Amino acid sequence: MFALALGGFGIGTTEYVAMGLLPEIAADLGITEPTAGHTISAYALGVVVGAPLFAVLAARVPRKTLLAALMAVFTLGNAASVAASGYGLLVAARFLAGLPHGAYFGVAALVAAHLAGPQRRARAVAQVMLGLSVANVVGVPAASWLGQALGWRTAFGLVVIIGAATVAAITAWVPKVSMPVTHPITELGALRRRQVWLTLIVATVGFAGCFAVYTYLATTLTDVTGVARSTVPIGLAVYGAGMVVGSLAGGRIADRALIPGLIGGMIVYATLLGLFVAGARHPVTAFVLLFLIGATNAALIPGLQTRLMDVAAEAQSLAASLNHAALNAANALGAWLGGLVIAAGLGYTAPAAVGSVLALAGVAVLAVSVRLDTVPPDRIRRLRRIR
Repeated sequence: MFALALGGFGIGTTEYVAMGLLPEIAADLGITEPTAGHTISAYALGVVVGAPLFAVLAARVPRKTLLAALMAVFTLGNAASVAASGYGLLVAARFLAGLPHGAYFGVAALVAAHLAGPQRRARAVAQVMLGLSVANVVGVPAASWLGQALGWRTAFGLVVIIGAATVAAITAWVPKVSMPVTHPITELGALRRRQVWLTLIVATVGFAGCFAVYTYLATTLTDVTGVARSTVPIGLAVYGAGMVVGSLAGGRIADRALIPGLIGGMIVYATLLGLFVAGARHPVTAFVLLFLIGATNAALIPGLQTRLMDVAAEAQSLAASLNHAALNAANALGAWLGGLVIAAGLGYTAPAAVGSVLALAGVAVLAVSVRLDTVPPDRIRRLRRIR
């Protein structure tokens, strides 16, 4: 579990640290901050492309071997980010680094759930995701501090070290699990399932608002909240501390009450994003809300992962990987929408308002998905014939 979570720690560090270093990246490469935000979208696009690609093409590869290989590609992509000499090369490097992200988390979640057993599977998934949460407390602030003090490239250099350590840890500590291998055609069967698509839409739409806020958080804290630039890593750590608490609680909630936990959590999530519009104007309320938003965000992820496992049937690897593809589609969508409202002159609190609406839209889609669970299949077929 530690080896699997270490990979999540490295992935979380590289995914989120770029958001806190956008001003430094933009200044070094001679581009605007919204243009620098395209490097974040490139990473997210890599996740969206890589998750189904690796899950399908590597369906018959032993899980331990696949996990080590995915982390090797991830490490290579971050090394390319360190060496990138211009905007175009950095975008390409971030895309490469993002390719193994979704497949890694998907396969790691399946391995963890298999080792933990059916009664504790969501908690096992949460333990893997805990690495992502701890990254926001330790990895992202540390990398942000390094990036501000020694240049943004050193932040990605730190991730290279973490990635190499993860490959070694997986090789040494992750056991060979006797999970049934599947066929690429079987994995692709997940794409024929309506409930898989609905759950992915919930993740994409519902979580985009969080990334709309987080992408531009550094400037929001300095220009709206009024804190010093050196305080931004503390804000990132507060958000990460919330994620740690949410990860620990989210697995237990999902094991006990999966659907009520998801619906209730997303309503709370939408409310907190709405409150951030006004709360961002004072340091105390801004930091409290960041903690709560991070906690709610992380608490929902094990539930979404478990929901996909339930509706995917035999196509477990692809469905589990697609969850993280959807979350990174949310990353790209949120960064784009946040940039639009900021460019329109609505200010750095406007992304939170957009995020609240998106979270409520996610609740609506989830409600439709749950409702379809209760409709008998023969009735659905009759309705289709009538149409």
